[in-house]
Amino acid sequence: MLKLKEIQTPIAKELELFEVRFKESMRSSVPLLNRITQYILKQKGKQMRPMFVFLSAGLCGSINDSTYRGASLVELLHTASLVHDDVVDNANERRGFFSINALWKNKVAVLVGDFLLSKGLLLSVASNEHDLLRIVSEAVEEMSEGELLQIEKARKLDIEESIYFEIIKKKTASLIASCCACGASSSGASKEIVERLSEFGEKVGIAFQIKDDLFDFGTDDVGKPVGNDIKEKKMTLPLIYALKHSDRAEKRRIINLVRNHSEDKEKVAEVIDFVRKSGGLEYAQEQMFLYQKEAFDILGSFPESEYRKALEQLVRFTTERNK
Repeated sequence: MLKLKEIQTPIAKELELFEVRFKESMRSSVPLLNRITQYILKQKGKQMRPMFVFLSAGLCGSINDSTYRGASLVELLHTASLVHDDVVDNANERRGFFSINALWKNKVAVLVGDFLLSKGLLLSVASNEHDLLRIVSEAVEEMSEGELLQIEKARKLDIEESIYFEIIKKKTASLIASCCACGASSSGASKEIVERLSEFGEKVGIAFQIKDDLFDFGTDDVGKPVGNDIKEKKMTLPLIYALKHSDRAEKRRIINLVRNHSEDKEKVAEVIDFVRKSGGLEYAQEQMFLYQKEAFDILGSFPESEYRKALEQLVRFTTERNK
């Protein structure tokens, strides 16, 4: 499978310049804030969100200053949401680094998240990027709703597949959809094209999340602790499918294990074994490839180009990655 560096080839220079601009967009006159934002920048991930922005812009027209602002806006608001998430989840680590709240406590972490959020808003307003601001703000609204919906439904562990898809559409897919919509909008694409790219991003985001769910059952050695979602009582697609296709007694037994014994390694292993034997992994994989195909179908409606090819490779990467 291609590495991300190879997929980035058509936009390699743009991503380099983006890093410089993004760093600039986080600057503050307060030394503590600069120390923390420098620390955040060290934790750079795969850069998949900016990739979707730049490749979508290239696909629909041209990469320009507005595209850079769109990518920065997405990253600022997303980074703010991650900092706040770690406070909500009481998490001490992110990407192998200590979280902001672990090092500087919750009060500072909440304020840093607010600062990043305001930087994104100011960046948009200063450049009259109202369309980009609307696209990303709608994604943040959806992400918040998705998190709250998941918290609400976590109390009732026996959830429907439709609820699961509603949660991941809001929590995960809305952000990738906004990246693609921002890229298209920044290049001056029509409303119809922006919506088509948004739909493409949503399909990719859903496939991406299903892949993430599969990792929890040990489908690859990803460094993510196996059974982590079960310990956190998250209802993922393989488990929902397995419960739906089991008899009442078995269903009750498994729900009891998840609800009351999620800290017990042996009990978690029992749940994983149950899901594997019930065909839950195969079903989830089928659904993932279905969404992948729908994403490819949308891409196929655009003319061939190096950007379209790179987006196709990026879709494959998200669903065929092993970490």
